Amino acid sequence: MLCKEIMEIIEKDYPPGSALEWDNVGLLAGRDKKEVGRIYIALDATDQVVREAAAWRADMLITHHPLIFGGMKRITDRDFIGRRLLALIQNDISYYAMHTNYDVCGMAELAGKKMGLKSPEVLEVTQGGEEGSLGIGQIGDVLQVMSLKECARKVKEAFGLSNVKVFGDLEGKASRIAICPGSGKSVIGEAIRKGADVLITGDIGHHEGIDSVAQGMAIIDAGHYGVEHIFIEDMKDYLRERLAGVEIAGASVAHPFQIV
Repeated sequence: MLCKEIMEIIEKDYPPGSALEWDNVGLLAGRDKKEVGRIYIALDATDQVVREAAAWRADMLITHHPLIFGGMKRITDRDFIGRRLLALIQNDISYYAMHTNYDVCGMAELAGKKMGLKSPEVLEVTQGGEEGSLGIGQIGDVLQVMSLKECARKVKEAFGLSNVKVFGDLEGKASRIAICPGSGKSVIGEAIRKGADVLITGDIGHHEGIDSVAQGMAIIDAGHYGVEHIFIEDMKDYLRERLAGVEIAGASVAHPFQIV
């Protein structure tokens, strides 16, 4: 199957037009006419991921976060992004990224299901249509009211985490939950406006955390990677269902930092 044919399948459910305007999604390096028999999936195109994809003899690498965000004036081995791109091209690996289009069309719903949200709605609407609104994150009630401490435990279980950072009273209630995989600083105001008791997200700093608590909403910071690594298994399952004869493999879950 050609790379461009795989892209067409993906983009029926995750159209590039659903991505936010600042984003960079789609085929970022390589050939769209590349014959693809093996696809490797990861959250980021790190040095290790590129090496693993090449060693596995992948024909295509699909990541959530784009390796290229801004404009590039040169591609050389003098910087880490250039070295990764050169390695992909030298190994004839077509590289495809699906970032906020996946957030909008898949990640929000998947994360909400993992937390068992009842009657969920979009947290931050980015586009509307005849079939309803799409956007970043979800918000909804839980079937049974729990404490913030119990909610933190549920997050750890749902996303396979050893720890999370919590801003707020651990004995406070968590009945209406907002979740925004990745970096959620920008949705704090919307989550408060929509009545969330707690926001589950990543990349929360000191001031965002204490200011949110002061406004009546707790935050569980599960880490940017901690909530988004679900992309890997989800896309593996998605592609296996649709691409007969194509081998699919994914990078192991490997958190980018350690707590010691």
